[in-house]
Amino acid sequence: MEQRKEIENWFKNLQDQICEGLTILDGKASFKEDLWDRTEGGGGRTRVITNGDLIEKGGVNFSAVHGPLPEKIQQGIALPPSDFYATGVSIVLHPVNPWVPIIHMNVRYFETTPLDQNEKSTYWFGGGIDLTPHYVTPADGGYFHHQLKAVCDQTDPSFYPRFKQWADDYFYIPHRKETRGVGGIFYDRLHPKTEGKSFDSLWAFQQNVGNAFLPIYEHYANKYRTKTYEEAHKNWQMVRRGRYVEFNLVWDKGTKFGLDTDGRTESILMSMPPMAQWHYDHQPSEGSPEAETLNWLKKDINWLDHA
Repeated sequence: MEQRKEIENWFKNLQDQICEGLTILDGKASFKEDLWDRTEGGGGRTRVITNGDLIEKGGVNFSAVHGPLPEKIQQGIALPPSDFYATGVSIVLHPVNPWVPIIHMNVRYFETTPLDQNEKSTYWFGGGIDLTPHYVTPADGGYFHHQLKAVCDQTDPSFYPRFKQWADDYFYIPHRKETRGVGGIFYDRLHPKTEGKSFDSLWAFQQNVGNAFLPIYEHYANKYRTKTYEEAHKNWQMVRRGRYVEFNLVWDKGTKFGLDTDGRTESILMSMPPMAQWHYDHQPSEGSPEAETLNWLKKDINWLDHA
């Protein structure tokens, strides 16, 4: 229980630090907090920022929930009837300026305790961080991936290529045959036995990922927030937001997990943009920045070559 409380408190502090940093960075809007309780056990702090100078809509959520593990999830992750505990921080930011990318991060810790005492309890870490530019440039993708490689290399040089591939496969929209953005890193069920590392080593990795978020986002915010844009750029931003919605509602396992565990719907759907558009058979003009962006929305790009 002490280990659980240490992790929970660190995640709360991470939420505080990121919200404070984003408030300063935005310079106009501030976060509104919504405290909530979950009937089956636990609760969270949802913090949302809207109509800022930088951020049109964003959320930085903390939760720590527990209770019976729903049968659907037991089957999905091959576990016996169990109680569960889950805590973490989840972030999505949708910017005002279409040149500034959407960014997402989730860092979480999960425990299960089987109802049958003959079965073993388990725990693991999961999470990731990924970038979804409305306009993709090789340099922006390269910068992002170099930062994530540096984070991973502090724990294990094998983490970056492994988790980068995991992200390429996860943040993919099959019905569009395109990636959601330039990927990032994604990982799940990291445990000392599977990774050959101590709890402390994996926990330090999780903390390093969480601490990387704000400096990375500051880089793109400062680079693009004052870049001029026209109505056509905003229209493309709305189209790309539509793709983001499609992924989150159709494919994202985190959204499904939250809904399947009777989580708080408003917090789960915090990731949705304030506005999005869908146009029938939308095709950007050949040679346009929009068309060039589509050319980069592919798996298995070595972004480290494009810094």
